Amino acid sequence: MTDSILSRRHFLQAGGALAALGLAGCSSTGTGVRRAVEAEPVEFSSATSEMYTARPEELFPLPAVPYQKIPARFRRQWVDNPTGERPGTLVVDTANHFLYLTHEGGKAMRYGVGLGRAGFEWSGRGVIQYKRQWPRWMPPDEMVARRPDLQPYSIANGGMDPGLNNPLGARALYIFKDGVDTIYRIHGSPEWWTIGKSVSSGCVRMVNQDVIDLYNRVPNRTAISVVGAAMA
Repeated sequence: MTDSILSRRHFLQAGGALAALGLAGCSSTGTGVRRAVEAEPVEFSSATSEMYTARPEELFPLPAVPYQKIPARFRRQWVDNPTGERPGTLVVDTANHFLYLTHEGGKAMRYGVGLGRAGFEWSGRGVIQYKRQWPRWMPPDEMVARRPDLQPYSIANGGMDPGLNNPLGARALYIFKDGVDTIYRIHGSPEWWTIGKSVSSGCVRMVNQDVIDLYNRVPNRTAISVVGAAMA
């Protein structure tokens, strides 16, 4: 097995339960998935520009993303499916900061993602229970206890209104395990410079334009596998 392929064995080894750690976040700074990144595509194209153009039709109009400043490997693109998962499955590769949506014909749509700080690692299998456009953000009580400044946005106070400054961005996909909310989300973010990095206590974050694209492709009850750093 070469380093250029994420083997099916590696993904299956990550099939443990998702850990509900009591915060709206997930993370990884490990290197458990041993995989070389493909050669980067052509830097600029009209198709890429269109992907990350402004979205004035949104409830809260989105500005264009300066995609030229995002490493090419983290921009939305079709790739050969390295996961071994059946079509229609979401796979989050935390070691390489990629999210895959697998398709027929051995292909996958790959997105770059940002992840949470070390110490909030998680892995396993679940489903996208439901999705929301321009969701409210409700930090868990444990997070509010650590961050009293978040009290105005607590569950008891109804959370933060949707908008460009809301940490969940333009869309959110809610991950459940065995019918229980894991408190983890795949969500949008205006902080495009964090894609490909582990800098936040937030969940799996995407460029808003990318999470809108994913939202439109993924139905409720989509299977998701999160490959954590504990894999060999």
